[in-house]
Amino acid sequence: MEFFKRKTNFRFMEPRKWWYAIAGAFVIGSFALVAVRGLNLTVDFTGGVAIEAAFPNPPDLDAVRSGLERAGFEDAQAQNFGTSRDVMIRLPPIDAEEATQVRARVEEVLKEVDPGAEVRDLSVVGPQIGAELRESAIWAFVFTVLGIFFYVLFRFHTWRLSAGAIIATLFDPIVVLGFFALTQMPFDLSVVAAILAVIGYSLNDKVVIFDRIRERFHLSRRLPVIQVLNEAINETLSRTVMTAFSVLIVLIALYVFGGPVLQPFAAALLVGVILGHFSSIWVASALALDFGLKIEHLLPVERKHPVDNLP
Repeated sequence: MEFFKRKTNFRFMEPRKWWYAIAGAFVIGSFALVAVRGLNLTVDFTGGVAIEAAFPNPPDLDAVRSGLERAGFEDAQAQNFGTSRDVMIRLPPIDAEEATQVRARVEEVLKEVDPGAEVRDLSVVGPQIGAELRESAIWAFVFTVLGIFFYVLFRFHTWRLSAGAIIATLFDPIVVLGFFALTQMPFDLSVVAAILAVIGYSLNDKVVIFDRIRERFHLSRRLPVIQVLNEAINETLSRTVMTAFSVLIVLIALYVFGGPVLQPFAAALLVGVILGHFSSIWVASALALDFGLKIEHLLPVERKHPVDNLP
């Protein structure tokens, strides 16, 4: 099934310096936003209080959040875990001596929502644990980036495509971070998972285009490289648009109907998918071209067999 009824002939490579400028502006702006405004880190990274509560019936989470705010617990988060009757509440950091008092106050709020509610467990997450989670998230990102580079290098046997893929893919999470710094949406471990998913999604999109570039090089060895790249991207454009359209519909629904708990996760995926398609179409292949990609880099190496001198 094709999205475009006629064969497209967009010239993606010729204005690539404009795409570089746009991408560079987004990256610089994102770094500036993160440096100036910072990220709205949640308890996962800053430390705080995690409270497990149980209800006899599925509670209204909005009522739980508003009750916690009225009780003086600012930036309180409440979400289901396990079943619809189990609720995880996250609060900003407190002193260990205040744990008993906080537990009693939270239980009062929960009983206003449902008299049968009870607090099952309260744990204080110290700043050290939050720092360890931040470090783990950073290492996960670093190993993902290295994996991308070597995967593309192994698959296509040229560093030009690897470098193009890695630089273009780095664009996606950087701008997602800038988006979260701009909007000050809560940044938790689910957002880190979404960013890693965006990296994988974006890489897959680039690999599809690179595969088509390799096929075109085999079929059109005498054409200029820039023409082959344009043709390859045009041939995958219908697939790219249809994939993006179907994924975005799901993510928009998740963002609209998923509630405040899922909104940061859905927003990271939504912004990341859009950025991933931009970097795949307009940045990755263009970088490979400017790194000196040639047809012979993707053609199989011809092995010379020794001449048999026997009669």
